[in-house]
Amino acid sequence: MKVLVACEESQRVCTAFRERGHEAYSCDILEPSGGHPEWHILGDCLPLLGGRCNIKTMDGVEHEIPDRWDLIIAHPPCTFLSNAGARWLFRGGKLNYGRFEVGLAAKEFFMKFYNADCERIAIENPIPTSIYGLPKYNQIIQPYEFGHPVSKKTCLWLKGLMPLMATNVVIPESGRVIKLKNGKVRKSCWEMDIGKPFGGEDRARERSKTFPGIAKAMAEQWGTEE
Repeated sequence: MKVLVACEESQRVCTAFRERGHEAYSCDILEPSGGHPEWHILGDCLPLLGGRCNIKTMDGVEHEIPDRWDLIIAHPPCTFLSNAGARWLFRGGKLNYGRFEVGLAAKEFFMKFYNADCERIAIENPIPTSIYGLPKYNQIIQPYEFGHPVSKKTCLWLKGLMPLMATNVVIPESGRVIKLKNGKVRKSCWEMDIGKPFGGEDRARERSKTFPGIAKAMAEQWGTEE
């Protein structure tokens, strides 16, 4: 299969498909942290969605995509669309029009993937706020269903694909107590399999990375669909 993994600098999904013999490419405006520039397209992914194009990976090699992609998996930015960020839409009971307009642009970007010319599409994002009227997601998955003892609801919008089946259900951690810079104390379960806690400047970037167990399930289950 020829697979485009859009908005993915971590290359976790791309690598999972490569390990199963598929011709998968990650694409992002950021350089990859996954260690495989030869699989990474640096730049805007939107012109590539329809396939039927030549692409150049970061090692300078050109690759031909003669037809549509067999599968597109997209991870569009969720900062302005997620339900968790909805509180910033209102100030003093009034709509923050500046942020609302940015959110509309984010929705437009999201819909480019949703309406792409491809028979198999999966889009991953957190639970969205209802104000933007995104299409209804098809499935909610949790990392603890795929071997990671963490709770983080993730929505999947699917076209031409079956819902992901859980592969290794484990008990999620109850969370650890952390002290924030402002002195407040709260619980966090963000200790992923990367050897360091989620925090500091890399927090948002690390939180956006696909859990390896989920990436593996995508490759195993969607990489065999006809």
